[in-house]
Amino acid sequence: MLNKTYPYYLANQAVAANTDLEVTDKFSGEVATRVAMADAAAIDKAIGFAVEAMPAMRAFAPFKRQAVLEHCVKRFRERYDELALALCIEAGKPINDSKGEVTRLIDTFKVAAEEAVRIDGEIVNLQISPRANGYHGYVKRVPIGPCSFISPFNFPLNLTAHKVAPAIAAGLPFVLKPASRTPVGALIMGEILAETDLPKGAFSILPAHRDGADLFTTDERFKLLSFTGSPAVGWELKKKAGKKKVILELGGNAAAIVDGDQGGNLDYVVDRLAFGAFYQSGQSCIGVQRILVHASIYDALREKLIAKTRSLVMGDPKDENTFVGPMISESESKRLAGWMESAVQAGATIVAGGKVDGAMFEATLLEGVKRDTDLYRKEAFGPVAILERFDDFGAALATVNDSDFGLQAGVFTDSLAHAHRAWDELEVGGVVINDVPSFRVDNMPYGGVKDSGLGREGVRYAIEDMTELRLMVMRETW
Repeated sequence: MLNKTYPYYLANQAVAANTDLEVTDKFSGEVATRVAMADAAAIDKAIGFAVEAMPAMRAFAPFKRQAVLEHCVKRFRERYDELALALCIEAGKPINDSKGEVTRLIDTFKVAAEEAVRIDGEIVNLQISPRANGYHGYVKRVPIGPCSFISPFNFPLNLTAHKVAPAIAAGLPFVLKPASRTPVGALIMGEILAETDLPKGAFSILPAHRDGADLFTTDERFKLLSFTGSPAVGWELKKKAGKKKVILELGGNAAAIVDGDQGGNLDYVVDRLAFGAFYQSGQSCIGVQRILVHASIYDALREKLIAKTRSLVMGDPKDENTFVGPMISESESKRLAGWMESAVQAGATIVAGGKVDGAMFEATLLEGVKRDTDLYRKEAFGPVAILERFDDFGAALATVNDSDFGLQAGVFTDSLAHAHRAWDELEVGGVVINDVPSFRVDNMPYGGVKDSGLGREGVRYAIEDMTELRLMVMRETW
């Protein structure tokens, strides 16, 4: 079970300042633990400590950074079950998904440990004309400066890891605001980081209410803001961020195309579509929201997908048989139910699921959803998927692109030509062939275009965003 209380971390130190933040068990609705909340004064101190820590972090050798990350990997493994249970309770994530996320947390820190010692530069050939004869150019990467991180509720371990681990690898001090609904995993991470010899001020982890956390965005002492969350909040933060660099990992309404040649693969395709649409109650920015199926196999796939959707077990996330647990809150469930009802009133049909009880939202499949409805245009962020048919592959690509979002897309096809055409034409950050857009490995470049964000995560790519190029020109003789 969770501890009765958790401190926050200010300049590497645990501070039991208060117990103001109640963290609920998302299935029972009961208070599971209480967490210390940071006020503006504490956030200001944390930023000051991060600035002071910058010289020490810059001098903290790559092998030392690697040792810190390796220590975290070891301790995450030792506390695997504790981390998974904490995630299951505070996020309502089914226990099997929670264990999977702890595994990804470990993977992300492992990759960062490897990258910490290979942040290399390059030699630039300057001798492009006689006037540069005798000059040599060298480029290295240097840490950008103190960073502000704001992480979301849906992957409170791994999406936090995708900020924290690259920062440590690159030698950056940071101040992290975990999601108020799911802060416990980040605080356990802080407890483990506090066991290391990171310089004082290298990290602070401070739960704070959104309306009291403006300094995470506006303070000019930060040189980079990395935010993962909703598009509306992310783009508003960018407006307020001033001169600092901004990385945004935002939402999506991801689509999967099933080509006409997949008739012999339907069982595999249906299993992957059901996983992509409904795992962790659909609360993933790359969850499958739109399913486009070639007309020649539409009826066969529809029948199998309806049966698969109806077979998914909904219930207590602590039960290993549960596939669909609660949404993060009853208010989010009501929001999605309202979108679903509006779509039905506009002509859509619910072909599987559709029942809602508080935060519990049954895995739901619809067809005939109009393209101007909220359920089609916006990010559902819940266990709802939309079926539609197509006749022409090019038209299907155009339909996927008819979206304000562009994070990832999936294409099931045996045609190499169609795979490359999708890669060429789809306006997304990543195209996944023969799997759902929900697929992610933690070293790959991950991020979106359009309203889905700016920049890329995936440890090496995050390090590139968190560092700047510094050139040295050397004249051979004078």
